[in-house]
Amino acid sequence: MKIYNIFPRLAGRFGDWGPHLERAAAMGFDWVFMNPIQTTGRSGSLYSVADYFAINPDFVDRRSKLDADAQVRAMIAEAERLGLSVMIDLVINHCAVDAPLVKEHPEWFVREGGRIANPFCLETDGTKVVWYDLAQFDHEHSSDRKGLENFLHRVIAHLADLGVKGFRCDAAYQLPTDLWKRLITRARKAHPETVFVAETLGCSPEQTRATAGAGFDAIFNSSKWWDFEGDWLLEQYDLTRQMVPSISFPESHDTERLFLESGQNPNAMRQRYLFAALFSTGVMIPIGFEYGFTSRLDVVNTQPDQWEGINVDLTHEIAQINQIKDDYPVFQSEGPIKRLDCSNPAILLLHKSHPKGQGEALLALNKDPWNRQYLRIENLYQHIRAPGQLRDVSLEWAMEFLPTPFEFDLAPGMGRVLVTEV
Repeated sequence: MKIYNIFPRLAGRFGDWGPHLERAAAMGFDWVFMNPIQTTGRSGSLYSVADYFAINPDFVDRRSKLDADAQVRAMIAEAERLGLSVMIDLVINHCAVDAPLVKEHPEWFVREGGRIANPFCLETDGTKVVWYDLAQFDHEHSSDRKGLENFLHRVIAHLADLGVKGFRCDAAYQLPTDLWKRLITRARKAHPETVFVAETLGCSPEQTRATAGAGFDAIFNSSKWWDFEGDWLLEQYDLTRQMVPSISFPESHDTERLFLESGQNPNAMRQRYLFAALFSTGVMIPIGFEYGFTSRLDVVNTQPDQWEGINVDLTHEIAQINQIKDDYPVFQSEGPIKRLDCSNPAILLLHKSHPKGQGEALLALNKDPWNRQYLRIENLYQHIRAPGQLRDVSLEWAMEFLPTPFEFDLAPGMGRVLVTEV
């Protein structure tokens, strides 16, 4: 999956989504992911859902003669006309604390000291962050677990009826695995092609493996936070790759904008998207990444009038990288990845192979987005296992002949992409 995240608060009303869908399709993405579009509670957070069956009026085009549900269906039909499937956030670990459900079904919620519990997380420094606008569903100990589960089945069926083909399951590891198995199984009985992606960031590899075992099609990996040093990312990848494909991203709606983080360096943007797209089976970017936006997306406060000017236009490069991903099965797989020794420590050299023998690849990436770095490899073919020719499919200055030894002066952040012909 090559996923473009249309953030509803920035995209605005459904009638205005057309240009974003067209741009996503032109860049070679095949999925559009939208954050929750349902009615919110008082906080206004997209993730504080008050009514799972009503559309947030902030996104409904009042000029349209269509009702809210029909506008969603029309937007999805336009996406599909462009070759894009639509995925939505499925937020069922919690709902808005002021949702009618809290009063109608108090038995569905976790209680602490006689009151409805708010979900929380622990920061890396041990700080406890509590979301007071949310009420936590009690999927394990509710006295009416069956009623709660039936409600969730109805939510999924309703969204599928609107035309949604996939679900990004928020905080998936916090729900029981057996519950996910039943939800996914029933959804696929009605819609066999439905895709479920688990959001497992922040949990252990063991938790990730347990969640993936419920039947998820993919998970998200942590490659965004890798500084190209150490072994932790490759170790995490290896622990889960044979069980479930993963999706990389250079930034997301939960992170700062990379263009700002990188000191407004376009080379860092190209470098991180190339790595994310070729590292794992799937890739995702949020709206605005392609233009180097700097304002962080906010689930409460972002508005369509905060659309920024073009700081850097990466649409062409992203389309090229997505085409490489389409053309070579090794980049559509969760195949083994090995870091190779390189004489220049400023260059990352990786070997990736397809798990079923459908090609190999070498990626040489200049880790330095500010300075040129010299690459020398005595014999490229000593790193290739199967017989065959290597082909240079790099974005810039692709070489028709690969000499021995192989030498290249890598521009800041530049990657060289070499693949075997299958």
